[in-house]
Amino acid sequence: MPLTIANIFADIPVSLTTELFEDILINDVLHIERIVSQGHVTAQDQWYDQDFDEWVLLVQGKAIVCYENNAQQVTLNPGDYCLIPAHTRHRVQWTEPLQNTIWLAIHLLSKGAVDGQDNIDKP
Repeated sequence: MPLTIANIFADIPVSLTTELFEDILINDVLHIERIVSQGHVTAQDQWYDQDFDEWVLLVQGKAIVCYENNAQQVTLNPGDYCLIPAHTRHRVQWTEPLQNTIWLAIHLLSKGAVDGQDNIDKP
């Protein structure tokens, strides 16, 4: 694998009409991506329901994540992270509209994932 040096804050467009999803690393066991939101949220009638565990770090900005089963809302600030187990239905309820909200998401795919699935289901 070649040496890669990059910056999580680099090359972010000034204005985004949709959330920006960018792959950082993908292999058989994990998928790492940068997500940038500018006030973007998950549509009211949609939920993320993934076949794999996801670890998320909020690098910059602020967000509220809602979980369907217990209707819990969690506010994330820079530096906060959470592990979302496979098939935990969740959605992004709110992100900072006047600042980039930058997420680092690590999807645990085949080996070590709950179901051994490696498909990503984005709404």
